[in-house]
Amino acid sequence: MAAAMAADESLGPQSDGADAPDLGPLIDVPAIHGVSLEASAILGTALMPVSQLLKMGRGAVVELDKSIGDMIDISINDQMVARGEVMIKEDRLCIEITEMVKRISS
Repeated sequence: MAAAMAADESLGPQSDGADAPDLGPLIDVPAIHGVSLEASAILGTALMPVSQLLKMGRGAVVELDKSIGDMIDISINDQMVARGEVMIKEDRLCIEITEMVKRISS
């Protein structure tokens, strides 16, 4: 998922725009199109003892603390830039960006 977000050349919505939030104008500067960024969206976390982790094998399932419809943070280079809703589209897990986070200048 992070790779799919990083491979995109913009952070704009990827739909027909009918139900997409207005993210404002996108900057079209060709010099930055080749810049790589590390994007991440943490789908959830789990807490377990090491003994349980060591017993896990192929096919083990780790239950996370998030589910479909929950909100998660989306970060680029360890900086939170948006929030999104976990959803399923066709047979794929995806995140719909619902809110862009404005940076506060220091």
